[in-house]
Amino acid sequence: MDIKKNNAGDRFRLKKPSGGMGVDNAPEFSEWVEEIRNQNTAYTLETGKTKKFKIEIFGCQMNERDSETIAGMLTDMGFEEVSKDKPADVIVFVTCCVRENAEERIYGHIGALSGECEENGSFIIACGCMMQQSHVVEKIRKSYHNVKIVFGTHNIHTLPQLLYRYITGKKRVFEVWEKEDKVVEELPIKRTDKHKAWVSIILGCNNFCSYCIVPHVRGRERSRDINDVLAEIKVLAEDGCKEITLLGQNVNSYGNDLGEKDLFARLLYAIEDIEGIERVRFMTSHPKDLSDSLIEAMKTCKKVCNHLHLPFQSGSSRILEKMNRRYTKETYLELVSRIKAAIPEIALTTDIIVGFPGETVEDFEDTLDVVKKVGFDAAYMFIYSPRKGTPAAKLEQDIPSGVISARFKKLVDLQTEIATDLAKKFEGKSVEVLVDGPSKNNPEMLSGRTRSNRLVNFKAENVNKGDTVYVDIIRAGAFWLEGRGGKKLG
Repeated sequence: MDIKKNNAGDRFRLKKPSGGMGVDNAPEFSEWVEEIRNQNTAYTLETGKTKKFKIEIFGCQMNERDSETIAGMLTDMGFEEVSKDKPADVIVFVTCCVRENAEERIYGHIGALSGECEENGSFIIACGCMMQQSHVVEKIRKSYHNVKIVFGTHNIHTLPQLLYRYITGKKRVFEVWEKEDKVVEELPIKRTDKHKAWVSIILGCNNFCSYCIVPHVRGRERSRDINDVLAEIKVLAEDGCKEITLLGQNVNSYGNDLGEKDLFARLLYAIEDIEGIERVRFMTSHPKDLSDSLIEAMKTCKKVCNHLHLPFQSGSSRILEKMNRRYTKETYLELVSRIKAAIPEIALTTDIIVGFPGETVEDFEDTLDVVKKVGFDAAYMFIYSPRKGTPAAKLEQDIPSGVISARFKKLVDLQTEIATDLAKKFEGKSVEVLVDGPSKNNPEMLSGRTRSNRLVNFKAENVNKGDTVYVDIIRAGAFWLEGRGGKKLG
C-alpha cells in the first residue's frame, strides 16, 4: 500500500483564474487538470465523443459533499457526467465504512461491474472512508482488478495527478495519505442542486467514540476559516441557492482548533445577513458541545430551521460511558429541556444504537425511556456493528442476536408510533415547503421539505423545483406528509 505521510498544517489555497471554473497557481493541481483536459479534447476531436463519468455515493452527507468536489474536478478535466444506469469511461465509488453492511454492498457493486468495465474499457476509482483502512486496500488490490485508482479522505485534491499517472503509465495507482493534510480551499465543485447546497465547515473528528471509525478515517478536526465559509455561501446565494446545510462530524466544535470560542454561533449570525439564503440547516451536533450560545443563536436567527439532529445513541448512562460519549442520560434530557424551552416548535431527530456489547434489559429500557420523554420526530436506528480498529471491537458481544433483533423491533415500533402521532398534528394545516422536484416514488407528485425537515409529497400546478410554496396537508404518516396546492411565497 502506497502511503504518503503528511502532518496537519495551515490552509492551502487554490486560486481561481479570472473568468474560469478551475484553479491556478497550484502546479500539483492545475497542470494535471490541463494535461487530462487536453487529452480528452483530442479524443473528442478525433471521435466526436466525450469521455464519461458517473459516481456511486455511499454513506453520509460528507461523502455527498466530497462527491460534488470529485464531479467538479472531473468536469474541469473534460469528462461529462452521466446517470448511474448509463455506461461510463470512469466509475467513481465514494465509500463508507461506518457499518459492515455498507462495506459488503460496496464490494458487491464493484464486483458486479467487472463485465461492464471489460466490455467498455472503463475503470473504477475507489475513494472515501473505506480506503483509509489498509486491509480494505489490500483486498481491493488483490481481488478487484477493475479498480485502477485508490485514494483516501485526506488527498481528494490529488485526483487529477493520480488520474494522469494511471492514464499515461497504464499501471494501477494506490495512494492513501496516512494523516490529514491542510484544508484545501477553492477546489471546483459541481453542485447536485441549485436551490440547496452542502457547505463543509469542519473536517475530521476529535471525539473518538469507542464504536466509531470516523476519527480514524477522517482525521482530527480542522476548521475552515469563517471568511472562506461565508464567501462560499455568498456565491451560492448569488447563484440562486435558498437553503444551505452546514456540515461537520461535530459542527458544535467548529473553531475550537483555531482557538475561537462560540465560532459556530457567530457563523449563524453572520449567515443571517446574507441576502438570498432563506434556510440554514446543520449536522451533526454532539450533545456534549451544544452550548447555550448556540441555542440562543438558533432561537434568534430566523433563517435557522426549527430542526436539530442530536444523536443520543443510548439512554443508559452506563453504556454511554462505555461508548465514550461524555454525557449521561440525565444531562442529555436536561439539554433537550433547555432547547425546547428556548425553541418550543423545534423538531428533534436522533441516532440510536441497539445491542452495544454489555447492554442489559435495564440499559435498553433507559433507551426507550429517552425516546418516550423526548418525542423525536424521526430517528436513525441501528443494530451495533463492530468496526475493526475501534476500542469497542475488542469487547465481547454477549447478547444473543435474537434478543438484539427483538429489542430493535420494539424500538422501531415505539418510534414509529411517536412519529406518526407527531405527523398527524400537521393534518389540516398549511406548511412552508421548499420544492426538490418530482417525488421519487410518484413522479406525478412533487416533493419537498418543511423547515422542520418533514418530507412532503403534494400535487400542484405551475410549481417548479426550487420554489418555496405553502402546501395544505391532507394526510400524514410517520415518515411523510401528503398535501395539495402550492401557493408560492410572495
